[in-house]
Amino acid sequence: MREIQAERITEVVKRLCISANNHLPEDVKHCIERSYEMENWPQAREILERIMENYQIADREDCPVCQDTGVACVFIKMGQEVHVQGDLNEAIHEGVRQGYAQGYLRKSVVRDPLDRVNTGDNTPAMIYFDIVPGDIFEITVAPKGFGSENMSQIKMLKPSDGLQGVKDFVVKVVEEAGPNPCPPIVVGVGVGGTFDKAAYLAKKALMRHAGEPNPVPFYAELEKELLEKINALGIGPQGFGGKTTALAVHIEQCPTHIAGLPVAVNINCHVTRHQTEVL
Repeated sequence: MREIQAERITEVVKRLCISANNHLPEDVKHCIERSYEMENWPQAREILERIMENYQIADREDCPVCQDTGVACVFIKMGQEVHVQGDLNEAIHEGVRQGYAQGYLRKSVVRDPLDRVNTGDNTPAMIYFDIVPGDIFEITVAPKGFGSENMSQIKMLKPSDGLQGVKDFVVKVVEEAGPNPCPPIVVGVGVGGTFDKAAYLAKKALMRHAGEPNPVPFYAELEKELLEKINALGIGPQGFGGKTTALAVHIEQCPTHIAGLPVAVNINCHVTRHQTEVL
């Protein structure tokens, strides 16, 4: 049995909150730079150039790459052979609390969806646990802004809707979102499970390195096809037209009921922030 002190988890979460907000992942930067080279619409190239300038300044000045520093989504991959000495949930919340204060990050969480009173420290975090064999303990912090989150959708398709129904729904969600999620976007798609499981899979899909294909060839081809269809919409960077509406489409799938075909689409803007540390 491996022991991990709760205080250590707090320290890592604090550090990741600041770093993830200030530094765009290299895989996302690569996709943006590649899109800039392939883009031939002058306005789109100009916007992509400004996006690159923005994350370069954030890197240089160690400041947030976007003013919406998001809800702290924290993904924990925890081995069965690990024991946390202390309150794990509270350790994560305290890390977010410290990180958002010390990093001078905007606090965006309200204590209740209807009374709208700000908690003042960006807690609680949204925590997702994945229990696995062994003694690994991996933390991923993914600040999620709501300009893109608000454009996400879920639909309980009928099995008879089939593959074409899935394709049509994903493309429709992006088309309806238009310029609102600050494209170019990364599209997470969850297929299968239950109503809530599909939504989780769609968000988990955004944790993958941008453009990294699904390990199942069928889904890898579907990701490629959907990316082409989405970019053919012509929405373009910030909605001003061009070939770059999406940087990547990621699909995560799991078994489901014989009577169901749940599909969720979780959109992220080009500021697809996520940083991971293994303890």
